[in-house]
Amino acid sequence: MAQDILADIEEVRELLGSRAEASGDLATALGKARRRLPRRIYKQGMKLAEALPLLEHPKLRLIQDEKALKRAAREVKTHLKKIDVADRRKGRILDILGSMAFSILVVFVLLLTVLRWRGFI
Repeated sequence: MAQDILADIEEVRELLGSRAEASGDLATALGKARRRLPRRIYKQGMKLAEALPLLEHPKLRLIQDEKALKRAAREVKTHLKKIDVADRRKGRILDILGSMAFSILVVFVLLLTVLRWRGFI
């Protein structure tokens, strides 16, 4: 049963790398993706990261709550599979373009204000 949980944890780590653009071991990847993940998903992922060293030990593996770990892995995997990478990329590009357009608009208004103040318009 612990091998299934280890496989789930590895799948979560791979999904974090591909969907949330966070690489490294599970705890590091969760730390990098923390702002982009809901609090509940982050806590479930940290529960998995804390249990990982104990699952690798043969005797400590027996004291882990396998049902809770399976439930946490399933919840994190479900959330990460819902993430649309292309939509997130489009949103980032639109945010950049929107801020650039706003900056250009502010500069143009300031230019007109200065020209009006100086009497050139």
